[in-house]
Amino acid sequence: MNLTKNTRRFAAALAVPALLFTAAACGSDGKKDSGGSSGSEIKVTGKFGEKPELGDLKDAKPGDKVTTKTLIEGKGTTVEKGAFVRLDYVGQAMKSDKPLVSSWTAPTGGEAQGTRRQAVAQTGQPGRELPTKVLDEVVGKKAGSRLEVQGTAKALVGEELNPQAGVTPEDGLVWIIDVVGTDKVDPKAEAKGEQAKPESGMPEVKAESQKAAEITIPKDEKAPGDLKEQLLIKGSGPEIKAGDGLIAQYTGVKWEDGKKFDSSWDHGGAIAFQIGTGSVVQGWDKGLVGKHVGDRVELVIPPKLGYEGQPQSGLDKNTLVFVVDIVGKV
Repeated sequence: MNLTKNTRRFAAALAVPALLFTAAACGSDGKKDSGGSSGSEIKVTGKFGEKPELGDLKDAKPGDKVTTKTLIEGKGTTVEKGAFVRLDYVGQAMKSDKPLVSSWTAPTGGEAQGTRRQAVAQTGQPGRELPTKVLDEVVGKKAGSRLEVQGTAKALVGEELNPQAGVTPEDGLVWIIDVVGTDKVDPKAEAKGEQAKPESGMPEVKAESQKAAEITIPKDEKAPGDLKEQLLIKGSGPEIKAGDGLIAQYTGVKWEDGKKFDSSWDHGGAIAFQIGTGSVVQGWDKGLVGKHVGDRVELVIPPKLGYEGQPQSGLDKNTLVFVVDIVGKV
């Protein structure tokens, strides 16, 4: 995952490689392609929630527009524009017999052994694991649905196509997507309730509504060598389990100088990511699995559970302090 100016710091920890694109996201004009041919008929077998099997693609040809077919119609909530989604996916070039990217790989050994890494994203925003135009196609579909999206690499990925992926702009691509879940959350949502005072050795948190939290590092206190956490506000929502798509507000500062390095409030509000699967820093996986929607949690994360070994983050030697409001899950 390559970093861009607008990429949030936590994304540096994502281990899912964006094999098809050279930046963290590819642009989309939000419009559907129209006119022209719709491409080849592709045989796809398998039930929703099971790894899809694609038939022989050697004779498949892409049409000159992006086409989407509902292979299995779900009965869950309809995906709205701006909603958060959790997806399983396979992306394959028509000239190949092996996937380029897939969520149906062996578990990565997150907080819950056996939990697979899936895509968690917000529709209408640039995609990380999936090209943005592919992600756009789930809008209007229901949770529980399996979709087929096909088109040329130029149509689906555009100018951000990574030449190292071995795919040319004219090559055909096909994506099979399972819409596992969706939820629409107010981007300005935040934890509500009386906030606890800081425990001994923990930074003080002043969280003014609709703003990045102000975090004050305790004077003359040595940075801890292990993860420290405190529940500042106790929520009443459902428990967060490994594999869930967690929707959150957050603010992060460096223990060493107390300076803020990032906040969701600086990027338009709530964001989402999969928790407990190694998709984010270990300190988040360890500190947020088992918490509840509505919680406000303070985490103090040593480098070994943060960005150690990732000099491109600029935070690889820092102890990090995060205040996280859990505002939903998908």
